[in-house]
Amino acid sequence: MIKQSLIDLESMFDIQKQDPTIKDIQDPLEFEPKSGELVFDNVKFQYNNERQILKGISFRVGAGKQMAIVGPSGAGKTTINRLLFRFYDPTEGTITIDGVDITKIRQSDLRKHVGIVPQDTVLFNDTTLAKTAQIHDKIEQFPSAWETKVGERGLRLSGGEKQRVAIARSVLKAPHVMVFDEATASLDTNTEKEIQDNLRKAFKGKITTIVLAHRLSTIIDSDEIIVVKEGAIIERGTHDELLLMNGEYKLLWDKQSTSNNMYLKETV
Repeated sequence: MIKQSLIDLESMFDIQKQDPTIKDIQDPLEFEPKSGELVFDNVKFQYNNERQILKGISFRVGAGKQMAIVGPSGAGKTTINRLLFRFYDPTEGTITIDGVDITKIRQSDLRKHVGIVPQDTVLFNDTTLAKTAQIHDKIEQFPSAWETKVGERGLRLSGGEKQRVAIARSVLKAPHVMVFDEATASLDTNTEKEIQDNLRKAFKGKITTIVLAHRLSTIIDSDEIIVVKEGAIIERGTHDELLLMNGEYKLLWDKQSTSNNMYLKETV
């Protein structure tokens, strides 16, 4: 254990020595968003000189609105998320929040006002002190209730419980823009629906929301849905509008609906 800890320390020191590729500009703008309007304007991206991952992505999410991004694996959904958090910068184009280019502000300010609930949640070995996200009753059943230690990386919690804590943690941050990256994928259908309904009521008109989703049933009430394939937006509209297009979204919807119906028949 001591040997492994020393190796981990060496790795940490090596990381600290590395020069970050994404840096704040010399005189960053002060950033205090009012509404949270998010705009991607002709955003292109490629890793080094490799193939282009995003091919001119453009969309606008109005303040307090919800937009969902769907598409097959490798379509570019995760890259959109990474660019928003400035893990990378676009090769071309701009990303703005309330009209301010995010490359012109401090990264700490950006991440203060943009929250995320990822699919894989990391929790530190501390107590849970939040009452939200459909986890209050479960926490009350723990031996020490709200003072229960969650274990390193949340090992004392199930995958679904960790996700609910992660959602509560992000909600308490009160960001202007919130990103859900397959955030409810590890929850059962009923809990997922309850959380989605609660978040929709809490966020509507207040927090701009981006949902990266695989399970389409969770995003049918979004103000707009964009379908991404091979780095480009191929369809956009509401759930009903996309079904009428009889295109890629309709194919995905029919495929998932068929799978769900087969599962229901098997469990009856």
